[in-house]
Amino acid sequence: MNDKEVEAKYTRMSRMYNFFEFFPENIMFKRWRRRVLQQPQGKVLEIGVGTGKNLPYYDYSKVDLTAIDISQGMLLYAENLAKKNNYPVKLKLASAQKLPFKDNTFDYIVCTFVLCSVPDPVQALKEMKRVLKKDGKIILLEHVLSKNKVFSTIENLLNPLTTRMMGVHINRNTPENIKKSGLKLVKEKDLAMIDIFKEMEAIQ
Repeated sequence: MNDKEVEAKYTRMSRMYNFFEFFPENIMFKRWRRRVLQQPQGKVLEIGVGTGKNLPYYDYSKVDLTAIDISQGMLLYAENLAKKNNYPVKLKLASAQKLPFKDNTFDYIVCTFVLCSVPDPVQALKEMKRVLKKDGKIILLEHVLSKNKVFSTIENLLNPLTTRMMGVHINRNTPENIKKSGLKLVKEKDLAMIDIFKEMEAIQ
């Protein structure tokens, strides 16, 4: 799947996206977002803002936030949410694999539940590395391929279905992809379902 196909799929899904994610969002994701998003400060880039689920949790007195998404449909929902709540975020249509920003621009980059749907996650991470300041940090929340044999077998069996239906790869080895991109993985914390859901941090 390429960027164009991902954009089309997520634009089609945008109307129902919040409905489909209601339970995982309220059971798990919301509290993780609230906790990790108190850390960013300075110039911040969010990759894959989607419908804007992270926007309520930034401390806007500390951050100058820019957020991108590949789907215009998703961005419309994020824009409406931002306007309704006066969130001072700059929204931009862009691909994670080709970020329209200069080198060494951002103090923090935030990426939550996005690398599973990017066609080339290593390329996206290389782009994050490029636009991140030398002393900056990348914060990630992701679901990844489990090291547990039972869980990983299930993920590998279901992956063709989830990829075809939603464009989501549930068997990606994101910690390894972070290292392949040239970034240093400095935090890897298991959050749920043994080790499928993780909080990670990476630096230059």
